[in-house]
Amino acid sequence: MRLIQPDPAAALLGLRAMKTVATTSGAMLPAQRALMEAAKKMILHIDADIDGLPLVTPAELAEGFSGAQLRRQLVNGMMVNVLADGVPSRETVAKVQEFARALGVEAAELADIRLIAEGHMLIAKLDFLRRGHIGDIFRDQLALKGPLGFARSVLTMRGVMEDAALTARYRAWEKLPEGTLGRELIDFYNRHGFAVPGERGGFPEAGLYHDFCHLLGGYSTEPEGEVQVASFTAGFKKERPFYVALFAVMIFSAGIQIRPTNEPFVTVGLLARPGMAELMLSAIERGTKVNTDLTDKWDYWAWIETPIDEVRQRLNILPKAPV
Repeated sequence: MRLIQPDPAAALLGLRAMKTVATTSGAMLPAQRALMEAAKKMILHIDADIDGLPLVTPAELAEGFSGAQLRRQLVNGMMVNVLADGVPSRETVAKVQEFARALGVEAAELADIRLIAEGHMLIAKLDFLRRGHIGDIFRDQLALKGPLGFARSVLTMRGVMEDAALTARYRAWEKLPEGTLGRELIDFYNRHGFAVPGERGGFPEAGLYHDFCHLLGGYSTEPEGEVQVASFTAGFKKERPFYVALFAVMIFSAGIQIRPTNEPFVTVGLLARPGMAELMLSAIERGTKVNTDLTDKWDYWAWIETPIDEVRQRLNILPKAPV
């Protein structure tokens, strides 16, 4: 999910549109402002007083804002913007829909945000999960394990059963040399008290790339780290990358429990914290440099005995950039 820099005129027009959306239901909220300031600094590279910007109509925006990828990027930004401070109003989501229609952008994610704004949480959650990266994980798990193995994976994730043989395969990583990828991941699991695949509560193997991204990217498991690791993943994911980033924004800035599990923890307004919006955008940019889509059936078993620094080098996972 490459971040595109528009020309200065289009950048200003896009910023005006973002402000129009942010003020549809009243005063601009803190995380919305932080996102716009971060966009100015890291994507648009313009100096503009947000408070002094005039609003813009959908027709005006469409006339001066061209390019299919750039238009989609702007609508993506609007969706993050409306979720940054909590569940948005119907009027705010409707304004984003007006802009999306004018730009000719079709975004299934936006339909789910509308359902959330209208209070139809279950329908929105089911649709979002099936269309996004969670649906990809379960489809890959089914292809990897077959129907019976898939059922066992779901039951272990839900804590209903255990798979001792599968658990033993992953616990064997504890005997690998220190500094290898497999040993580093199992140590990461043990430090945080996480279950490995096969243990009660362990996530399906097809989704293990998420934990490898925490490890390889150096991102924490705190809300700030979860938003960054999702953004980093969106940077290299080839199919429907925006779902990954939006998933984390929903949980950790909108306060929406969109996970497929019963984990209740959510936060509101995370993106308003100083520097957090910049960290999110920086993580996306860093992810675009990775040379392999780790979400696309990546065979981590071929790498577990490789020193982790070598893995980073071979995958082109660069050091974090200062923001």
